[in-house]
Amino acid sequence: MTDAHVTDSVHRRTLAVGLVLSTSLVAFEVTSVLTALPTISDELDGDSLYGATLAAYMLANLVGLVASGEQADRHGPRRPFIVCITVFVIGLVVAGIANDMVIVLLGRIVQGAGAGGLAPITFALIGRVWPADGRATILAWVSAGWVLPSLVAPGLAGWITNEIDWRWVFIGIAPLAIITALVVVSAMGSLPIDPHLSSARDRSSRVPLALGLALGVGLVIGGVQSPDAAVAVVSTAVGVTVAMTSFRRLMPPGTLRARPGLPAILACRSLATAAFLGADSFIPLAADRIHGASATVQGFVIIGAALAWSVGSALSSRRDSPERDLARTSRGGFLLLIIGLAGVLPVLSADWSLLTTFFTWCIAGLGMGLLFVPTSAAALEYADSGTEGTIGSQINLADNVGFALMGGLGGATVAASDRTQWPLSHALASNLIMAILFGFLGLLLARRISRRGSSGNMAHADN
Repeated sequence: MTDAHVTDSVHRRTLAVGLVLSTSLVAFEVTSVLTALPTISDELDGDSLYGATLAAYMLANLVGLVASGEQADRHGPRRPFIVCITVFVIGLVVAGIANDMVIVLLGRIVQGAGAGGLAPITFALIGRVWPADGRATILAWVSAGWVLPSLVAPGLAGWITNEIDWRWVFIGIAPLAIITALVVVSAMGSLPIDPHLSSARDRSSRVPLALGLALGVGLVIGGVQSPDAAVAVVSTAVGVTVAMTSFRRLMPPGTLRARPGLPAILACRSLATAAFLGADSFIPLAADRIHGASATVQGFVIIGAALAWSVGSALSSRRDSPERDLARTSRGGFLLLIIGLAGVLPVLSADWSLLTTFFTWCIAGLGMGLLFVPTSAAALEYADSGTEGTIGSQINLADNVGFALMGGLGGATVAASDRTQWPLSHALASNLIMAILFGFLGLLLARRISRRGSSGNMAHADN
């Protein structure tokens, strides 16, 4: 082995460590802040902005991931990565020194933009540095970056909030961000300049479309949860129109119809995310309101799915290959997801065991792990040189839109239950049924998923 090969191997391993740290950084921030936010809202008298603080982060995330993917294609990943980490740290500091919930909201917007921008850069780096037959493995490791934060962050953030001060939940993450930046930037220093970057600079900016999508999604979320019927109808209708117009132009042609190839991959990713979060976001609420479980038990009920997701990712990375039937693997993932969703329906009964729900929900997590890594690797195969950032942003955009879809619809049912005599158990049942329907639709459309160059594949990576 030559010295050049050894150097490349060392830099690749260092970069792999940095990408896993980058994912873990975002995971720590998300899970820690969710734990501390009720206390923050109570101390700053900010209940009226509680929901807005959550939504604003997600909407800023949408804009950040499109902007960073575009910049990675135009200038390479190094510059946008440094910008995203810097923006992320600024957001942490702003929220950490806030004495008003409005300032926390502003900090969360800045954090969302920075954190959202890191994911497409990760995909762009994987697409440029790792060969096609090695991407599934690194994607599995990156996915595993969520495991430790999911296990440790809620308890640690709760302890910091109760024993020290909630401000350190934000400020304490900043040193981790700086360490992550040093590792990733040092590894990126050896990357060659891509000669195709200049052609990416000639393409028109997609950021205005991302802003339109964020606006549309925000209007939909606000509309479906509005107690005023007229406001709900108008806001939702306008939001859907604006969001769909922007989404169609941001994604490959045919995504909404799940055209075979990349569009089908992205459509199925949105459906899978919506289906999974349709239960994962509301099982803790059922454990609290129906079973009277403590916050610790609420988190325990769903933590197994995160672990099973990582197991599924590891299994799929070992078995994934260009020759493997991607559609069959994806259908298997959706089938396990549906089984898991059906298995947690009994949690709506107070007589049902939460321990049983823990195990049945693990089935869904395993299905997501089997589904996500192969589809991520297959999507990156559609990236030509200089378009890795765009493909990375489209993958993450599909996931985020699925999250927003179920979050908006599911939040609307819970809000309706709160305002009316409709039992919460019925509202949560409707969420689980919607999730199962999304899973079945994904199962049907998964047969259209294919790798680049497969027979009958007419999709293209770019708009």
